[in-house]
Amino acid sequence: MILTVTLNTALDVTYRLPEVRRHGSNRVREVTRQAGGKGVNVARVLAALGQEAVVTGLAGGATGRAVRADLAAAGLHDELVEVAGETRCTVAVAEDTDTTVYLEPGPVVSAAEWQHFLAHYERLLPGAAVAVLSGSLPRGLPDDAYLLLVERAGAHGVPALLDADGPALLHGLPAGPAVVKPNIDELAAATGVQDPLEGAELLRAAGAGAVVASLGPDGLLACTADGRWRARPPGPLPGNPTGAGDSAVAALALGLATGTAWPDRLRQAVALSAATVLAPRAGRFDAGAYDRLLSLIRVGEIEPAHPQGEPCP
Repeated sequence: MILTVTLNTALDVTYRLPEVRRHGSNRVREVTRQAGGKGVNVARVLAALGQEAVVTGLAGGATGRAVRADLAAAGLHDELVEVAGETRCTVAVAEDTDTTVYLEPGPVVSAAEWQHFLAHYERLLPGAAVAVLSGSLPRGLPDDAYLLLVERAGAHGVPALLDADGPALLHGLPAGPAVVKPNIDELAAATGVQDPLEGAELLRAAGAGAVVASLGPDGLLACTADGRWRARPPGPLPGNPTGAGDSAVAALALGLATGTAWPDRLRQAVALSAATVLAPRAGRFDAGAYDRLLSLIRVGEIEPAHPQGEPCP
């Protein structure tokens, strides 16, 4: 079982229309609503791949009830912990050529609610092969929330995959997550350097076992104890990129659980991410495109710039 943690769950609302008229009225062609938050998207993708996934995190209020109802309708295993505050909504405005996303901050979580979640999380860990820790922290949680979750996973022998940014990412690194997955902008913000390979090595030096950086349409870069690789899709794909990074995380988590070699793990992550761009909603992917893309992903090893045999800094 792969345990996905979404501390700041959401009800994802997507408006689709051909083109937004700025400063004017817009008629929406289609509206969809579904349970969201990065870890929920990861669980949805894992379930579509035939893997057992459990969703935990925090949810509250009428929006939280809508999230849980959608999880039940999708057949996802719901282990969310209820809080008093109202779960947030996110709104994606998807045009034919672009997508704009609006993210509400989420509820304020009390210290007692956080302690209750930690106890619940510890009860779930013994059955997990991997713990996926994804997304922003709701208000009220400490900056080192992910450090505590990585540490507790490690105490149960469960590797953690951390997908966060800013202070939440940086505070989690000393606990030694097995994999962290920033995107290129998050990597630059966290390290203060623009070169993604240099930035990835800095995060490894700070405690991450491996760093996989999303380069958007240019694929993934990985710095690991076993080597460094670039994985590239065959070319840019039109569609909605929302959720593509979460699909990559799902593939990386599955690879971590099964011990798949890094080149194959990255190939699957890029193919699944690209197939998600071709699907209309986060947490979904075009299965036919995924199968076709797997053989088209180019994975190349990056030669080290330091003496052979030394690990990445």
